[in-house]
Amino acid sequence: MPDFGDHVDDNTFSQILEMDEESHDFSMPLVYNFFEQADETFDKMELALKHKDLRELSRLGHFLKGSSATLGFTRIKDSCQIIQQYGNNQTVDGAPEPDDEVCLAKVSEALQTVKDDKAILERTMQRFFGADSPN
Repeated sequence: MPDFGDHVDDNTFSQILEMDEESHDFSMPLVYNFFEQADETFDKMELALKHKDLRELSRLGHFLKGSSATLGFTRIKDSCQIIQQYGNNQTVDGAPEPDDEVCLAKVSEALQTVKDDKAILERTMQRFFGADSPN
């Protein structure tokens, strides 16, 4: 398995790859479906940001955090944790952050980071899956 750096937890992802038979018939659809799900969730997050809906941002952050953790996509998971926390008016340490504008700014920053990390990871996975890639 290649070194995915801090984008992927090797132990978690290798367990998913173990489910493959001779090709990546199991793992590849999971990964590419996750990327589609992430893009849809990012769109919903943008809309929630526009409407200053911290509760929805927290919910969406939690949702995508779970999906990314299942696949071992650590950097995406970490950014989604930030979105979830600030959506709940809490800092990453769990301390209260009563200023909604501060929370929205932190969510916006984390959303840009997670989009950038997703783009890097998607290119890395396309190289990893190679000729099997649907793109």
